[in-house]
Amino acid sequence: MAHGARLLFPDNVPELLFVPYNYALAALEVLAMRTLRTLFAAIGLASVTVAAPPGFPTNGNGLWYTIPGKIWSLDYLPVGNGFLAAMTPGGTVQEATQLNIESLWAGGPFQDPTYNGGNKQPSERTAMAAAMQQYRDAIWDSPTGNIDDISTLTTDAGDYGSYVGAGYLVSTLNISGAVTDYSRWLDLNQAIARATWTQAGSTFTRETFCSNPTQACTQHISSTGALPSLSFAFASSIEASFPTPNITCFDSSTLRVQGFASIPGMAYEFLGRVRSTGGHISCASAPAVSDPALWGPTTNATLSVTGHPSEAWISWVGGTDFSQDAGDAAHGFTFRGADPHVAVLALLSGPPSTATYTSLRSAHFTDFEGAVGAFTLDIGQKPQLGTPTDVLIGTYQTDVGNPYLEWLMFNYGRYLLASSARGELPANLQGKWALDTQTPWSGDYHSNINIQMNYWSAEMSNLNLINPLFTYFEKNWAPRGAETAWTLYNVSRGWVTHNEMNARVLLAFSFLPSISLQIFGHTGMKAADNSASWANYPESAVWMMVHVWDHFDYTNDVNWWKSQGWPLIKGVASFHLDKLVPDLRFNDGTLVVIPCNSPEQNPITLGCAHAQQLIWQLFNAVEKGFDASGDTDTAFLEEVRTKRDAMDKGLRIGWWGQLQEWKVDQDMQNDTHRHLSHLIGLYPGYAITNYEPTLQGNILVNGSRTTYTKSEIIDAATVSLIHRGNGTGPDADSGWEKMWRAASWAQLQNATEFYHELTYGIFENFGSSLFSLYDPFDADPIIQIDANLGLPGAILNALLQAPDVPTIATPLVITLLPALPSQWSSGAMKGARVRGGMMVDLQWEGGSPTSASFTVDASVVTRPVQVVHGNKIVASFTTSPGLKKTITSF
Repeated sequence: MAHGARLLFPDNVPELLFVPYNYALAALEVLAMRTLRTLFAAIGLASVTVAAPPGFPTNGNGLWYTIPGKIWSLDYLPVGNGFLAAMTPGGTVQEATQLNIESLWAGGPFQDPTYNGGNKQPSERTAMAAAMQQYRDAIWDSPTGNIDDISTLTTDAGDYGSYVGAGYLVSTLNISGAVTDYSRWLDLNQAIARATWTQAGSTFTRETFCSNPTQACTQHISSTGALPSLSFAFASSIEASFPTPNITCFDSSTLRVQGFASIPGMAYEFLGRVRSTGGHISCASAPAVSDPALWGPTTNATLSVTGHPSEAWISWVGGTDFSQDAGDAAHGFTFRGADPHVAVLALLSGPPSTATYTSLRSAHFTDFEGAVGAFTLDIGQKPQLGTPTDVLIGTYQTDVGNPYLEWLMFNYGRYLLASSARGELPANLQGKWALDTQTPWSGDYHSNINIQMNYWSAEMSNLNLINPLFTYFEKNWAPRGAETAWTLYNVSRGWVTHNEMNARVLLAFSFLPSISLQIFGHTGMKAADNSASWANYPESAVWMMVHVWDHFDYTNDVNWWKSQGWPLIKGVASFHLDKLVPDLRFNDGTLVVIPCNSPEQNPITLGCAHAQQLIWQLFNAVEKGFDASGDTDTAFLEEVRTKRDAMDKGLRIGWWGQLQEWKVDQDMQNDTHRHLSHLIGLYPGYAITNYEPTLQGNILVNGSRTTYTKSEIIDAATVSLIHRGNGTGPDADSGWEKMWRAASWAQLQNATEFYHELTYGIFENFGSSLFSLYDPFDADPIIQIDANLGLPGAILNALLQAPDVPTIATPLVITLLPALPSQWSSGAMKGARVRGGMMVDLQWEGGSPTSASFTVDASVVTRPVQVVHGNKIVASFTTSPGLKKTITSF
């Protein structure tokens, strides 16, 4: 069953019917909206004759609409607390809220007890070492430096699985009559979705939010008059292929939903308790139904509220029997924890069952403000309270832009990250929102640009929610990754992961980014035909260690660094120390990775720039963080230093002036591939941006030693970025590739190209719900949340830059307004964080800064700092605990 709009009709005990939306009509609607953008702009249509609903944020920080949602990805509005997520269409008589639990996955060891994370067997280790050497020899001997296949190293993924939707909460009012004065909106100040309408002489308001402190979601209905009778039911039949759960009355006011993500598979449970002011709450069960295809006899139940209460609300909690603590050898890599019932009952028995609705909502507001409110941004936007969000995005134009919509999307990205990343698992490829049982790309963790982009804005915009990502690395990747290092690479220390093609997804989405990891510790090199371009990526964990180092660099949290950060980085670095080998093709005395692929590209070759730059940065992080780690293993530190100095740095200028993607000069001028892998050192890395000739120079080119200047490296990176195109090539049309290009142009301090790419991405890839869409012209498009979450990072990089440096002694350069577009000529930023444990407040007028204040954290490594604006150093200082410095002369 295709995902999309579901129209549901209740009965006494609701039998939920699916009425397919007219996708042909929807396709025409999408195409028409895109076509009308030019017309709207031509005639100057800026608003329609409506107004934002009462209660909509006066600062404009929200999304609002004049009709209920129809299509899940285009119209529904997301709420979440990290643990749970929900998508709300804003219905009237009936609301079908689609639900998610962050750890609800099909597949893995829950579905197949022999699942081993895609690893080779220990008995295969010797054969794999021989095969690896044969592939290396073939590359050394190849006239082109390339080979076509490394399939011997790959392994069938088995039951890789997928993140799955968890069904629907269906809320039904027993009322009829025409609906008028309808509005729905998502309040980004308070993280709550609302819908309001008038019907049968009363005005109704429905509110939905998910609270992080209670780990519960709540939906509330009220009206200006007494409520009619209403009911709450759970439906799985409208999630495609979702096994039917058992729905029972736990007590007279509580639904209990028990089921499995797949048969066999992971167990889950929801408990939903209804409360009201006035009226009577009851629960009724339907007769059990037996179906041999299901896991056992199932029943259905419905909660009803009668007696005309003044308000009613349902709070639901949910969980699974997944446990990251069981993802190691001591637990047989089962990832299986306890039955979820005890935990979810304990959650429900707290505030969701004891507090008033007003206090539940107030506590949620306070918590969310505390999570996101330490940072604020103003780019001179003026709220357009007379224009619904779908019209705002429908009239948006590339290069022309709209500061209000751009500011709104910045805040929306931070909202989505805060709503999906504060659970036990990090934000995945769809945040925590997903539909049906085969989510696109499995809804997994694409551990190159995609998951990395998810967290671009976290440190600088002061969102303290990244720790679940590190726990995921520690408990989900490292244990199996150590097995992969041993059985596949014959490396006995450290650990490695691969991001590789899921074969089932490949069939459906042949041109989509496919490098992926799930929640069951899949670390092997996954087979899917000749899958090297996706599967051969042992540097995936190296990229993720950028986040680990950055967190310490931004926060100076020494206790965390010693307990979690340093062990992660040391483990990954240890593996790559043993994986680097002398270059026997160029015989230039350097160490290289071989065989390698530039992520999601062919050929299979040696010395891929992406890998060499990342590993060099990783080794720098080891040296910079060694003293704070408390580690006494100086032999390890010296080995890192020695091999870092000897390794190829991944920086060569090719025959047409480009920065080479591979050590062999074979880049094509017409390669518009979606990834910018060889420019990793431009953004989000620093091997290009802060290129240092004395550390990265002295390379052998055509038999003679050469040291490039910094301007030569930057110019070559610029040539490569130009030739890579605008992010709409024959291989994809994704928002994330445009956001990466926007951030890269900002790093080059090119405001025109930055704003062009940012606005083009918004125009091309963002739908009426402001979700980023992979296939924006499809009638039922796919969301990719990485562009939503990456957009704030790209914008921040145009306003404030402080890229990493190779050594602590290297001055940290903080650049103010490096790529400020003229549309944002006045504004302010408060509560930003930069490296060195510093907080920054910045104001600007007429395109120039008027004030910049820096406050150094009490716990800090002393380091030199230069503040730059307009290519001029406007201040220099050395950090010290508690230092405060304000600059007003530029």
